[in-house]
Amino acid sequence: MVGCWIFTSGPVSLSAKIERKGYCNGEAIPIYAEIENCSSRLIVPKAAIFQTQTYLASGKIKTVRHMVANVRGNHIASGSTDIWNGKTLKIPPVTPSILDCCIIRVDYSLAVYIHIPGAKKLMLELPLVIGTIPYNGFGSRNSSIASQFSVDMSWLTLTLPEQPEAPPNYADVVSEEEFSRHVPPYPPPPDCEEEACCPVFACIQEFRFQPPPLYSEVDPHPSDVEDTQPVSFIL
Repeated sequence: MVGCWIFTSGPVSLSAKIERKGYCNGEAIPIYAEIENCSSRLIVPKAAIFQTQTYLASGKIKTVRHMVANVRGNHIASGSTDIWNGKTLKIPPVTPSILDCCIIRVDYSLAVYIHIPGAKKLMLELPLVIGTIPYNGFGSRNSSIASQFSVDMSWLTLTLPEQPEAPPNYADVVSEEEFSRHVPPYPPPPDCEEEACCPVFACIQEFRFQPPPLYSEVDPHPSDVEDTQPVSFIL
């Protein structure tokens, strides 16, 4: 209420809000406010960011408060109303908030106030936290770290087929010409009578391009009883 006792000239009302509490350097704070001037005076709405530094040492406390950024609105005549529908106030390069130190504390606040000639300021303060990691829109606090990386998650929408597909035909993958080019002939030695005498590399090359077994969803050789006979190896 502007004035005192019987000399009042009418009320001035102010309501303001912001989208969130945490911001970073360089970000712009959208301010939503509604100012109603029912007094007989011309008023000016303003907004500012204040930094409060608190020092604690030897049982003494020292506080320093100063303005780091401000914005001004239009004049509001008597009987008029002004609405801020996202009026921006950019955060300058400042020190991040310090909230967990026992000797120094740095706090920020957004003040939306009205300058009324010949009367006390009408002020509304909203707390701010200046951080170092931009907000990404998720509700979790830990999601801000993951926001620094962009991941393509479109593969999550893919679904597996109901029936598995058979592998391609071996003849379509490896032609006869390619098979003969990669598998050179290795004639057995004339004095080799046992299979163990053949070179190991020749055996590997021989089976390198062999076609895989035929695909079938049904086991052609089902076994009702598991083979539990012991197997021994001699090295």
